[in-house]
Amino acid sequence: MLQDLNLKEFLEKTASKSPVPGGGSVAALSASLSASLIEMVGNLTIGKKGYEDVEDEMKEIVSICFKYREKFVNDIDRDSDAFNKVMAAFKLPKDTEEEKAARKKAIQESFKTAALVPLEVAEDAFKLLEFAAKVVEKGNKNAVTDGAVAAMMARTAVLSALYNVKINLGSIKDEEFVSKVSKQVESLESQVNNIENEILSKVEL
Repeated sequence: MLQDLNLKEFLEKTASKSPVPGGGSVAALSASLSASLIEMVGNLTIGKKGYEDVEDEMKEIVSICFKYREKFVNDIDRDSDAFNKVMAAFKLPKDTEEEKAARKKAIQESFKTAALVPLEVAEDAFKLLEFAAKVVEKGNKNAVTDGAVAAMMARTAVLSALYNVKINLGSIKDEEFVSKVSKQVESLESQVNNIENEILSKVEL
């Protein structure tokens, strides 16, 4: 599994001629790094003198972001698996009419999965911005730039994942599905930059 590779191995595999891991897996990795940094700022706040009033809130944020981090790590493999299923569907036999129909259906279903996995990553990464905002505003001021980087990584994860959604939508014939997912994409895209900018505006150096 990709998540079991060490950092150098993962980078080497990403740089290779293999199409996976690709942008979708890297988007999930970006999201996991964002969650990790939010956890770090929270942990650096818990037990720190002067931050007693926000300790319980920081503990909750750390707990939530730990769960997100674990999910995003799994998403690194989920995205690559979804791509591999698309490739496998194209390799299905197409000698008879029945085989052609089955292959066509499998291709369409695999493209839908390949769109929905990064959409889920984008939606979850978007939620991280709320927690990044809280640690920037209320967390240990010595780690405020780490909170800012967490926000930037979350934004990157959202937009990167959405690119992977859109490229797969282009191959899907189900117009209702495409319309519904496209609206979700547009909603996230229209909000994420403004939220990131709002968070960064609160960083005092």
